[in-house]
Amino acid sequence: MIDKKIYWLVAMPRSGNTLFGSLMNQNPDIGATANSITLEVMKDLYLLKQTDVFLNYPDEKSLDNVMNVVFDNYYKDWNYKYIIDRGPVTTPGNMMLIQRHFKQPIKCVVLLRDLLDVLASYMKWYKNNPDAFVNRFDLKSDEEKLSMLMNKDGAIAKDLEAIKTLLKPENNHMACFIKYDDLIADPESQLNRIYEFLEIPYFKHNFNNLSQLQVNNRSYDDRIVGNNMHRLRTDGIYKEDNPYRSQIPQRIIDKYGHIRF
Repeated sequence: MIDKKIYWLVAMPRSGNTLFGSLMNQNPDIGATANSITLEVMKDLYLLKQTDVFLNYPDEKSLDNVMNVVFDNYYKDWNYKYIIDRGPVTTPGNMMLIQRHFKQPIKCVVLLRDLLDVLASYMKWYKNNPDAFVNRFDLKSDEEKLSMLMNKDGAIAKDLEAIKTLLKPENNHMACFIKYDDLIADPESQLNRIYEFLEIPYFKHNFNNLSQLQVNNRSYDDRIVGNNMHRLRTDGIYKEDNPYRSQIPQRIIDKYGHIRF
């Protein structure tokens, strides 16, 4: 990337991703993305190597040339100096592809939130929004719905796997760990840590008058996943009590309650 630096946001859903993106995008030099498809593009290109058409004529160098410029081409028209791409870049499969085809150092902002708080946030959302994607399946109980969210191929599991990689001592240098509660309690000091880690000149942010996430002239269309999935409170940054935390089924607590940060 000649004119842009790309960094990564690694975090489970409901961990402050949208708030983080809205804050960072106040800086005109930064484009913090919504859920990104770039890693899926890389994976799909790589999987072409397993097809009969490719194996019949295995021109690996030419396909690698395409993979080498995925990020250059995807972000070519984004008018920012710095891109913060949201995705589980440090799962083993993604790491293999990025280390092979991405020519910049890997630096990740990692938002950490206790898993039961993540699930309670999901509960609050799907209880108050009947069209939430969780409610579109034939699932009768909260235990069934939360278990579905925790399936091994879902976003939570993939992000947990990516976080686990970065928590290893040999990978700590790639990560700036930010706890969700610390971001809510003292956003300025946490953003200072991020700017220092990413080596970006600091920008004075507004923490009292927020905007919904918008980047590259696009916003989330939550009709796809359910109303208000990514909707922010705009009157400031503060934490509200979540009554659904105490309603998480015991079997879910027994299975996942140990995943804390």
